[in-house]
Amino acid sequence: MGSAAKKSPRTGSRMSPSSWAAVGLGAGIIGTGVITGLASLFARAVVTPSRNNADDVKILGVGRDHIGEYVDLQTRDPQATTPGRYSLWFNNQSGHAKIGDIISTPSGTHVRRRIIRIDRGDLAHATHGSIGGNYFINPTDAGVLATDVHVPLTAGPAPAWLVEGDQHADTWAILIHGRGATRLETLRGLKPLSELGLTVLSMSYRNDGEGPEVNNGRYGLGATEWHDVDAAIGYALSQGARDVVLVGWSMGGAIALRTLELSRFRHRIRALALTGPAVDWFEILRYQAKINNIPYLSGRIGGWMLGQPIGKKLTGLTAPIDLNALNWVERAGNIKTPVLIQHSRDDGFVPFISSERLAKKNPRYVTLVPFTRAGHVREWNVDPQKWETTLKDWMRATLKI
Repeated sequence: MGSAAKKSPRTGSRMSPSSWAAVGLGAGIIGTGVITGLASLFARAVVTPSRNNADDVKILGVGRDHIGEYVDLQTRDPQATTPGRYSLWFNNQSGHAKIGDIISTPSGTHVRRRIIRIDRGDLAHATHGSIGGNYFINPTDAGVLATDVHVPLTAGPAPAWLVEGDQHADTWAILIHGRGATRLETLRGLKPLSELGLTVLSMSYRNDGEGPEVNNGRYGLGATEWHDVDAAIGYALSQGARDVVLVGWSMGGAIALRTLELSRFRHRIRALALTGPAVDWFEILRYQAKINNIPYLSGRIGGWMLGQPIGKKLTGLTAPIDLNALNWVERAGNIKTPVLIQHSRDDGFVPFISSERLAKKNPRYVTLVPFTRAGHVREWNVDPQKWETTLKDWMRATLKI
């Protein structure tokens, strides 16, 4: 049975909005005299794993009607009033409940939602919590039986969940979570992929809180993490895999695409299925700078710093990041393996427009399925049937299974 990931499980993939917003607040207070300083703060925030697990939702109370239990919440988080299934973490992330249908919205910040199940903790006496997209808390909760394994990376072993396949067991689906997330983010994909008969490996990687810490604990935005996926493919092949598909969320999409290009085993990669993928970091940085009120020049300089040796000291990186190599909109023609993208038009962290541009530039290999009102990597939460059916139908057609 797969155990729960150790790192705090609050959200799905997030682009460190709290850290970036703090930089924007500083910009508003200080003015234009420290553009370079703000740029370095911005760049550092981009590559620094977020450890912010604040309980930012006020829990007003729990009640019961003729259908079942409900919880009243007060928050300015728009996801609280978005239809779908979500996690409600409470008591400093130690408690967990699954919440579903919106029963009523008495005000813009007050919402009553149906409680689907309380997995652990005493919600009735909780006062604060947080809403997240990681609906399941372990593989068993997601409806599959998994074994705990360790993938041998160059920097050390990385925990992973392994779900054995059946009729197509020699094709492995390797699941890659995004920035600021853990393996919990991938649990939504375990069951539909397992139902296809594939072997499924949900992996951790460097600097995600479970895998080895390297490079000062900084993210490489896909430029370094692909080495770990390459190692995971090698592990799969050593265990009897014939070929693999890569399934990524957010930054996991950037990692998957870089793996497709550089892996020793790229000829074994048959397909990529991505959700809210980071396919153009330039666009992401522009967007985040704008919505967090960071001066335009600070955003531009911050992005430039990530790719320059001079920026290493300011960002904590051990090597520059080549953002051009991670710009798949401009390099769309390099993709010659089938790619499925499921992406919400209102994604507030990774702009939908980048996925749209990529699909238009390479319609032969890239299939885009838009969602609405799902925000960032919560497409499954808003419409699980659409997300799962799209994934399975596309995989069947692409893999001919």
